[in-house]
Amino acid sequence: MTQERAATELVAVVTAVTADRPVVLTAGGGRRLPAGPLHDEHRSMQAGLSAWVEQQTGHRLGYVEQLYTFADPDRSRSGGRVVSVSYLGLTFLVGTPGAEWRDWYSYFPWEDHRPGADGPGLVADVLTPRLQEWSAAGADHEERARRGLRTAVCLGLGGRAWSSELVLQRYELLYEAGLLPEGGADPGEVPGVRMDGDHRRILSTGLARLRAKIQYHPVVFELVPDTFTLGQLQSAVEALAGQALHKQNFRRLVTQQDLVEPTGGTDGRTGGRPARLYRFRREVLDERQVVATKLPRPR
Repeated sequence: MTQERAATELVAVVTAVTADRPVVLTAGGGRRLPAGPLHDEHRSMQAGLSAWVEQQTGHRLGYVEQLYTFADPDRSRSGGRVVSVSYLGLTFLVGTPGAEWRDWYSYFPWEDHRPGADGPGLVADVLTPRLQEWSAAGADHEERARRGLRTAVCLGLGGRAWSSELVLQRYELLYEAGLLPEGGADPGEVPGVRMDGDHRRILSTGLARLRAKIQYHPVVFELVPDTFTLGQLQSAVEALAGQALHKQNFRRLVTQQDLVEPTGGTDGRTGGRPARLYRFRREVLDERQVVATKLPRPR
């Protein structure tokens, strides 16, 4: 019997930050990520992805890296198996983003823990009781203990700290517990916009990778203009991390590592004393500091 060959698609998680909001490029009214087939003329998957993203959207990608290959047949959006090769791409948006750009946190509202955001309340009032109920419904003591531990680690319970990088683990836990519409739950069981097929899972992988990446690599500079204030840079990092940073510690770490240099100009739009403008020292990528580059961890 001849086995049916799986179709291969490239899926783009294209991210920007605008007005202190992390946004992602979507299609289908926000229900899908941009995706396209891999063609033979593309010299590489990464080149193919960059080419069709720019062709279809007009946005040129800066930083690009492969995320993961998804091929679970039971989580495909069609009857046949689709191999989805996902990539994370970063770009800088000029002006107001169009309707195809959606806020990351509309898909994962529990992930935004910045002051005034809904994340902490959703974790405490929605996710925790539902997942604890799911944990208690385990088949035996071992299963209940395993579920309870996963819940505590993912949600930062029992004296544990909230870990911003566990985006995918939290999504997978909610999926396994049957609390997401992608996993069979009624819409509204847990707040968050549903996506077709496996695309919200792919999106969670992108956010998790980006949150981890900003801890040791200066990728955030792909998301800010060529010149920026340190306040704008901190806001971009906080938007991605979903958590607040200590202002003085952030500025001290960025300047002491020589990641930036002053331009000599100022920005008077801050509402008070004009803020100094900086630029990213791209030479840092070729210097030894890049190995030790670390932005401060969120509080």
